Amino acid sequence: MFLFQDVTLVDFLMWIAVVAGLMILNEFARSNKYVALILFIALPIILTVFVWPTTAGPGSSTGTWFHWVKVYSALAGCLGFLALRHIKSLQSNKWALAFPAFILAFNICEAVIRDFQVASLHGMVDGVFMNGGPWNIMNGIAGIINIVTISGWFGIIISKDKQKDMIWPDQLWFWIIAYDVWNFAYVYNCVGDHSFYAGAALLISCTIPAFFIKKGAWLQHRAQTLAFWMMFTMSFPEFVTSSKFAVQSTHSDGALMTVSGIALAVNIAVLVYHVYRITKYKRNPFTQTVYEGLAASDEVIKENS
Repeated sequence: MFLFQDVTLVDFLMWIAVVAGLMILNEFARSNKYVALILFIALPIILTVFVWPTTAGPGSSTGTWFHWVKVYSALAGCLGFLALRHIKSLQSNKWALAFPAFILAFNICEAVIRDFQVASLHGMVDGVFMNGGPWNIMNGIAGIINIVTISGWFGIIISKDKQKDMIWPDQLWFWIIAYDVWNFAYVYNCVGDHSFYAGAALLISCTIPAFFIKKGAWLQHRAQTLAFWMMFTMSFPEFVTSSKFAVQSTHSDGALMTVSGIALAVNIAVLVYHVYRITKYKRNPFTQTVYEGLAASDEVIKENS
């Protein structure tokens, strides 16, 4: 394959199992706030004390600052969203409504910094093979554009069903796709040998429910599946590095340039449309929804109001 080496049928089956497992865990976390508290507070405390100091220590492929920051920032997002969903006073507090956008931008910014850092790295670094180059810079720029096109967080609502999902009507399919291609390119650039699962499978596991199970709740799906994946991979880093299911990147300059080029092009396209909507309809992206009036946004609002 152009992107990966020697992908077998067993690898594809495991890929499907990872997607399914993350989606099932996401549904468990959605179903009940007490289940979510166990999964996002009690379990990480146990892992932090008894597991990760050994499995994600120095020299491990998950022992870098980035992995430690990523797991706790993902968990912070899950808990912040959980509070927003279940504490009514927060649902009309403008600072609380800004939290999802902040944690999303913070997570993207972490990856942008790492992309720029990896641009000058080559060979084995912290147990991961790096092939840095201009593609890292291109994708870092795509990530910055992705942050710029975040809008409409004051329009976040909580669904009226028993799940009380956090619904973000301005976060539509084209922005989600732009995020997905950027994030896959980031993982492929910076931890290429993890990207078959940590890139493709992880992103699909939150995009499917956002498109087919609970529209408008992509960020909630993303935070929860990311938290589960980070907890798993920090506990079992060998799964993506040396197990029989591990799939290696080709580390090809052409593949790296291609995925980063696509990510940059897609995010530029979304930025152009974003600016068009802002200027044509005189929207303030910091205080107003930019995509109100589009059928996809109106459908999400109607289903959850």
